[in-house]
Amino acid sequence: MIQPVKVGGAFGEDVIRQLRERSGEKDQRVEAAVAEIVENVRTGGDRAVREYTVKFDGKAPEKTEISKEEMQELAAQCDPEFLDALQKAAANIRDFHARQKQQSWLETRADGVMMGQRVRGLHRVGIYVPGGTAAYPSSVLMNAIPAKIAEVGEIIMVTPPAKDGRPNPDIMAAALTAGVDRVFLMGGAQAVAALAYGTETVPKVDKIVGPGNIFVATAKKRLYGVVDIDMIAGPSEILILADKTANPAFLAADLMSQAEHDRLASAILLTDSMEIAQQTAAELEKQVQALSRREIIEKSLEDYGALLVCGSMEEAVRFANDLAPEHLEVCCANPTEYIGRVDNAGSVFLGNYSPEPLGDYFAGPNHVLPTSGTARFFSPLSVDSFVKKSSFIYYTEPALREARGDIVTLAQAEGLTAHANSIKVRFPSDV
Repeated sequence: MIQPVKVGGAFGEDVIRQLRERSGEKDQRVEAAVAEIVENVRTGGDRAVREYTVKFDGKAPEKTEISKEEMQELAAQCDPEFLDALQKAAANIRDFHARQKQQSWLETRADGVMMGQRVRGLHRVGIYVPGGTAAYPSSVLMNAIPAKIAEVGEIIMVTPPAKDGRPNPDIMAAALTAGVDRVFLMGGAQAVAALAYGTETVPKVDKIVGPGNIFVATAKKRLYGVVDIDMIAGPSEILILADKTANPAFLAADLMSQAEHDRLASAILLTDSMEIAQQTAAELEKQVQALSRREIIEKSLEDYGALLVCGSMEEAVRFANDLAPEHLEVCCANPTEYIGRVDNAGSVFLGNYSPEPLGDYFAGPNHVLPTSGTARFFSPLSVDSFVKKSSFIYYTEPALREARGDIVTLAQAEGLTAHANSIKVRFPSDV
């Protein structure tokens, strides 16, 4: 298991470079396979999707589309405690995202000029949801609820069937809770291609969101431009800022909560206390013994984990901003003082009782977050992700007459005489 290391300038740069290289790894075989799948679905439609479903999932479902009645029957099979927790989480997510909604606006000036912006939901959005052993009902809520609030016209969900060709009941319950309109049993790159191009049964969408394996991520990246996508997601990341007041047992548990996702996941502690780092290392050794995904956690921590002791918390903050993590926990005596100091992070968790899983499942902010350092310029999934905006302009004749000289001057400076002529032709007496 990992041991504490004092941070030096060069060492810190090495850590960041290693993580960047991890997220940038590409498998040319995957690229080639996805390219073939996408093209076959583009030309073959439902037939190609069905053939790939049999090839990769073992069996094609009897029915590709699941009706609302069937979804309700499947949801009825779920544990009542799960359904209750799902409803509470959905309420929190709705409340948070409802505050993000923007309104169209119109401004009228005294000279009769009108300008404004129209904000409206996309016509149709596709949501990819992993199935089988990697079924995440929380991802259904996080992707579909903001789309619903944005007033997307239609939400189409695709999710792979289980080996017996049936859907996952928990996923169906989440789809009902979130207001998904239609559900299709299909997964992998073939499902992404079906959403992007449309098939005989699957409608073409305007945007595709949702997590998936490397084949799904590669297909989304390849099809960007045919449709919009949420982001190119890399392996999960957590970075914890901790001072001497932090609880090492909490720190270790939270680091491993992300390390269990994937052998490529990154879990890093930044502290100014060697004692805290050493105690956290001991807690990692102790707690991992009882965890079901121990092998994955240990590999992740060995390759991409670190317990880094900085000279000060100021140095730790600078390192955190350079790394721009997906999840950032602040386990310090006064966590709120860091809100204005942490500039680059997908989501920030303040205090000892705001662990990362709180955000994954329940609190309300979205858990679809930028990874691989892209929090420097990307934002979490939000209502804005599901709307489009267009501006409009109305000028009266007197208003355009007033502005005509300046417009012509700017157009001629750029050598665009047809632009200038478009203005001049409306005022022939000035020529």
